[in-house]
Amino acid sequence: MLQTVLNYLGIAVFASSGAMVAIRKGFDLFGIAALGVLTAVSGGVLRDLFLNVSPPASIQHWPNVTVALIATAVATVTARHFIRMRRIVLTLDAVGMGFFATSGAAFAVDHGASWFAAVLIGMTTAIGGGIVRDVLVREIPLLMRPDDLYAVPAMIGATTYAAIDYFGPQWIGLAVGTVLATTLRLAALWFRWRLPTGPSDLITGADS
Repeated sequence: MLQTVLNYLGIAVFASSGAMVAIRKGFDLFGIAALGVLTAVSGGVLRDLFLNVSPPASIQHWPNVTVALIATAVATVTARHFIRMRRIVLTLDAVGMGFFATSGAAFAVDHGASWFAAVLIGMTTAIGGGIVRDVLVREIPLLMRPDDLYAVPAMIGATTYAAIDYFGPQWIGLAVGTVLATTLRLAALWFRWRLPTGPSDLITGADS
């Protein structure tokens, strides 16, 4: 039950983040809806492809797409009330990432994946939608930006779920993993945490 709730919450917040980006880019209503839905379900589609689930569960039945469309509509109607749209997008993205990191790992475990595979699939589920969204609007994906700690919190959240689920109840792993991944992502944004980069003299534009 908790896994289903997390799935729908993740879809809703990712759809909202996709809608916010589409609005900021000046998309029409169809473009807003399309980007919202693609952001919401792409991570799940990638997860299902890895697990050989066909057709992908993310689009096999109507609830997932319907939740994405409703969330996109709500975000579109209320977007004018958000003054700092980028901050809202990043916050929604962090929450969705946390939800999908653990629910993706749980889905993988339920379909017979090893704990190692579940962690990787959970991370992929968490970052897939954001990557598709950013590529479609011609932005560098958050995963690739040197000033954004993104995939690491997702991996830690999925790992936390897998470790707790191995020893105890699944719902505790889902809750703790989700909160931890989201908190780490938001803390990274707030405190500007980042991973080391390569040699600075080899980075394009470093001497300019």
